[in-house]
Amino acid sequence: MKQNGGFIWVYSEPGMGTTFKIYLPRVIEEARVAAPASSAESCRGGAETILLVEDEAAVRQSACQFLSLNGYTVLEAKDGKEALQVAKNHSGAIDLMITDVVMPHMGGAKLAARLASARPQMKVLFVSGYAESTVLRYGPIDVTNNFLQKPFGLKTLAGKIRQVLDVTARKPAAVPTR
Repeated sequence: MKQNGGFIWVYSEPGMGTTFKIYLPRVIEEARVAAPASSAESCRGGAETILLVEDEAAVRQSACQFLSLNGYTVLEAKDGKEALQVAKNHSGAIDLMITDVVMPHMGGAKLAARLASARPQMKVLFVSGYAESTVLRYGPIDVTNNFLQKPFGLKTLAGKIRQVLDVTARKPAAVPTR
């Protein structure tokens, strides 16, 4: 504060509370307007089909809307159990599954392993708000290439989706456990 010519005034009285006043020097120059950041809608989308598996309804709904606006066909499920049913009922290809790692009923790694034999061409992008060490306890996951740490922005999501989809040599997304 002092190096910028400001100061903080604090007044406290027992039983009455505390007041903080922050004083900053007045700026006489006119504010510069920053260039607007590129919008998420300008992200490179696609025409692929994505299975979105996310147990948090608000996250799932906003991601689904964003992906649809970017040209993707989106199939959605609230957990691994529902995702198995959605994948079974969908007759076309599923190019990418975006799945949360930690979910009720079945985690993302187990779900990917269960779908791998029925849909060997499907790529997988794992997302989680948990630390990497916790994520790895839920199964073998490629946290280097096919993982996105929550929270993330829509532009970051769009870029990661293209990165995973555009990889030509497919590595196994998850190895079946037990």
